Amino acid sequence: MRTHYCGELTSAQVEETVTFCGWVHRRRDHGGVIFLDVRDREGLVQVVFDPDVEDVFNTADRVRSEYVVRITGRVRPRPEGTVNPNMRTGEIEVLGKEIEVLSASQTPAFPLDNYSPVGEDVRLKYRYLDLRRTEMQEKLILRSKITSSVRKHLEAQGFLDIETPILTRATPEGARDYLVPSRTHAGEFFALPQSPQLFKQLLMVSGFDRYYQIAKCFRDEDLRADRQPEFTQIDMEASFVNEEDIMGMTETMIRGIFKDTLGVEFGEFQHMPFSEAMEKYGSDKPDLRIPLELVSVDDLMGEVEFKVFSGPAKDDDGRVATLLLPKGSELTRKQIDDYTKFVGIYGAKGLAYIKVNDKSDLENGLQSPIVKFLPVEVRQALLERLDANDGDLIFFGADKANIVNDALGALRCKLGADLDLYTQEWAPLWVVDFPMFEKTKEGHLTALHHPFTAPSCSPEALKAAPEKALSRAYDMVLNGVELGGGSIRIHDPAMQQTVFEVLNIDEAEQQEKFGFLLDALKFGAPPHGGLAFGLDRLVMLITGAESIREVIAFPKTQTAACVMTDAPGEVAPEQLRDLHIRVRKPVTEEK
Repeated sequence: MRTHYCGELTSAQVEETVTFCGWVHRRRDHGGVIFLDVRDREGLVQVVFDPDVEDVFNTADRVRSEYVVRITGRVRPRPEGTVNPNMRTGEIEVLGKEIEVLSASQTPAFPLDNYSPVGEDVRLKYRYLDLRRTEMQEKLILRSKITSSVRKHLEAQGFLDIETPILTRATPEGARDYLVPSRTHAGEFFALPQSPQLFKQLLMVSGFDRYYQIAKCFRDEDLRADRQPEFTQIDMEASFVNEEDIMGMTETMIRGIFKDTLGVEFGEFQHMPFSEAMEKYGSDKPDLRIPLELVSVDDLMGEVEFKVFSGPAKDDDGRVATLLLPKGSELTRKQIDDYTKFVGIYGAKGLAYIKVNDKSDLENGLQSPIVKFLPVEVRQALLERLDANDGDLIFFGADKANIVNDALGALRCKLGADLDLYTQEWAPLWVVDFPMFEKTKEGHLTALHHPFTAPSCSPEALKAAPEKALSRAYDMVLNGVELGGGSIRIHDPAMQQTVFEVLNIDEAEQQEKFGFLLDALKFGAPPHGGLAFGLDRLVMLITGAESIREVIAFPKTQTAACVMTDAPGEVAPEQLRDLHIRVRKPVTEEK
């Protein structure tokens, strides 16, 4: 039906007769001459109709925005002074000779330009219209290029694209499963996979030593801007590898993606232990573009009269830390109050601060309600440790260590964004040496990643001191966003058994949930490891989108619903009967 896409037409086609199809983006009537801007996925082209051919002119006169048309015409240069340098087709226009209306359109629910102030709920309800906008089409086209780049770079390294099941069994991976009732096995359920983790390990046992998959995954969890109930992973696994091998392979892929799509070449990927990341940045995914660091001052605050500081300083689980903002004394009281409210989101009870007006005057040169509680020698030691200068502002966090890390870590990122403190455009790194386990609120140990992650010690050392054990895990972080995480897996049955024992997973539960994997490990499992990247998150970062909903064709809302199809919805009683299910509606209490 067409010879060219609209956006492909340039001065190279001048004097050619072309045929193209698309949507009418805009119609203008200039004194008897009709201009149509016609749009397809490749861009816009301007078409001119004059009254010479009456029936063609009349058809052009009656079309409206979002009509689907097929046009044949002659490409010609735009008249002098009308060239649009912001359009790929801006040097030419098409003199329309034929026009066919392929489909009429009602008036759209909102204008299809990039600046329409329409709410996200409306955009998602009419997503098929929203996706016609140039901004959205560019994002999804770039997403396609990214997946092509992934395949190219992984297959060049010998990885095979192998699919794993979507209908599987429920596994404990830290979030609720989406369950699928079985019609043929009454009262039993499949689960949609949270990841292909166990199957890709089985592929390693099967001898497929390099696997990858662009895999759909599902988690029934509370949503945020970078979470969806169904999401896409770049999943990979390899045998006969160590941490350096996996990180090298995936680094090659990520470098290739950014070079292919943005023309960006990354420098060296820094490697940072988890403990250092938490100590300096309060986060296991630090944004290294921001030149601010947390500094612990517990040793200075243990004996001060100010119990807000001395209490956490003496607590084994507490922390007193500072965040120095150069020239931060310029912040107004209102700005400081706003930042105090901000850290409250992360559990902080307040945000103490000191303005350094004159560091040589320890009595009167420090401005803060808390200075009177700090002995002069503590003030001196504090300024020396932070290398503070006149005009600087020192923020304090004092509480349980996790609250201080969360609050000051988030404050560090907010200050970086608000005050534009970024020193570079891209800052990639690997975070390594994660703890093997973490404590729950109830005091039990749970796997920080998952129970198939290999520890970096022997089974005996793991059993003797599990809280001190480090894992062979690694996360790739870019600009404060975790792009992907992985680990070397356990391939030794004795080590896997030890991990289960530490986690208090008894033999019956092991067999019920992981019996097939444990059996497989007995039949010659190779050393192996892997990694999974969040494709949606990666595309969000590359395109500069604020939410992964902006880079998914048909996303769910933050309540895990699709307002376009009105899903989830009720099903017929007959279907429920076939599935041996009876629905119990929640009881609502009368007020």
